[in-house]
Amino acid sequence: MLEVHCSGTPREIGFQHGKNAKELIHGSISFYTWKFQDTAKLSWPQVQQLALEFEPIMRRKWPDYLEEMTGIASGAGLEVADIIALNVRTEIAFGLFSDGCTALSWKTGSASWLAQNWDWDDRQKANLVKMTIEQPGKPTIKMMTEAGLIGKIGLNSAGVGVCLNAIKAKGMDPTRLPCHMGLRMVLESQSREEAVQKLEKYGIASACHMLIADPTGGVGLEWSSVEMRKVVMNDKQQVFHSNHYLLQHNGVEDKNWLADSTFRVNRIEELSKQVEGEPTYEKLIEVFKDTANAPGSICRKQDNKKSWSATLFNIIMDLESRKANVALGKPDSPDEQFVLSFERTNGHL
Repeated sequence: MLEVHCSGTPREIGFQHGKNAKELIHGSISFYTWKFQDTAKLSWPQVQQLALEFEPIMRRKWPDYLEEMTGIASGAGLEVADIIALNVRTEIAFGLFSDGCTALSWKTGSASWLAQNWDWDDRQKANLVKMTIEQPGKPTIKMMTEAGLIGKIGLNSAGVGVCLNAIKAKGMDPTRLPCHMGLRMVLESQSREEAVQKLEKYGIASACHMLIADPTGGVGLEWSSVEMRKVVMNDKQQVFHSNHYLLQHNGVEDKNWLADSTFRVNRIEELSKQVEGEPTYEKLIEVFKDTANAPGSICRKQDNKKSWSATLFNIIMDLESRKANVALGKPDSPDEQFVLSFERTNGHL
């Protein structure tokens, strides 16, 4: 798959992203043009107009992110509204999109694991990018992202990682940080604690779950447009999540639109209990290959009847070692496998 390495100022990082992933960014826009029309009955010009409503807030609160998006647009030969729209697609959709992802964090005596299957419409798999971002004074980022998005799922050189689960609950506050920009903010943090503090400062604009971890362990943040609740590690130092709220959120209606979401979060916990000894990559990948309750299984299949999404990639991060194994496609039959890692020299990155 396409690999893009970006460095420099926010505008330079964006331009390199836009230029090197131009074809795939156009592919992302084609996909979401169809998706918004099919799901929300919104044309792309309407989506662009809604996206531009976020621009003044970004300019005031997160100018570096807006600069990066401006650079992407320039490099890809697109309008800034196109790139903002990709990055606030969750907020524009108001929970109308229905992906299904299953994630875990597991702190052991020798490692801190963070992993998930990312499930989405199979038509978007062709527009995935493995991205490295180097910025002065911030940790280096390695992530799996959709072309055109400045934040997604991955880890950084400080050993901080993040996973994402969609949650379908009404409500959106445009004064708060859009979900995918929140993921980027996590990946710019030096620790799990710092990431949580920064997100608490701004809040997240729409419903989602972020699983954030570092070598000390993990925490789940269940966001609505009005509040956040923390899913803390259990007595085995684990956090599991899928696509519905595990905690009570007052005044927020969680539709739990995927009937299999409860099954999957229970199933991944059950399978983790069956892991003998210390977890390893080889043991954890078997958990994510599970097809019980197919097509709505941990390893998900798209049949456009019972399941409108498929597993597009699996990522298993060892945050102590600053390393992630990625399987593109379903982990039981991957199209490609590779490692995201940070070199160590004399004990330092």
